[in-house]
Amino acid sequence: MSGRIGLFGGTFNPLHSAHLLVAQAAYEQFGLSQVVFIPSGIPPHKEILVDVTKEDRYAMVEGAVAPFPHFSVSRIEIDRDGPSYTIDTIRSLQGDYPQGLCFIVGADLLLQIETWKEPDKLLESVPFLIAPRNGIPKELFAAPPFDRARISFLEMEEVDLSSTWVRDQIRHGEGIPDCVPEPVASYIEEHGLYQYREPVQAK
Repeated sequence: MSGRIGLFGGTFNPLHSAHLLVAQAAYEQFGLSQVVFIPSGIPPHKEILVDVTKEDRYAMVEGAVAPFPHFSVSRIEIDRDGPSYTIDTIRSLQGDYPQGLCFIVGADLLLQIETWKEPDKLLESVPFLIAPRNGIPKELFAAPPFDRARISFLEMEEVDLSSTWVRDQIRHGEGIPDCVPEPVASYIEEHGLYQYREPVQAK
């Protein structure tokens, strides 16, 4: 795994400290050369909020990763027309990184792999580095369809923090939680994000 590029996809709505912890753990534990954050343009599985654009989400990630020379952010899904599918992104980037790729993902999201585009080909495309989540046993990933994938777990405390919780705290007037990196918190405050309740389904 040493020297590979770690792709870390997500909605990042907004990015919080657990995202940075997962990326850092992957970078250190597997000797990655770089971690590339990939904010999704139109996430096929999630609602987006009317007051937060994909450019807002990209800008927040860009600000959060700026202090880390081994982190970067890609516009590949932000600039793509239509929904953002992981298998398309991996295929598009494989030629750009001859040192090889791996994909960083939370255990809860990978369990939904059957709902992703071309799940079998996706599982066989690159190694997966999994961030543990509360209540999800590792044994689940020894059974089909995961037995065809190259899967490694990050050695870290189980992640128990979500962007949904962060948004709810702000929306309910509790302020911006401390788990939000300063550049992200400043952007949220400056642009008045996450103040509205009305969701809109991604098309």
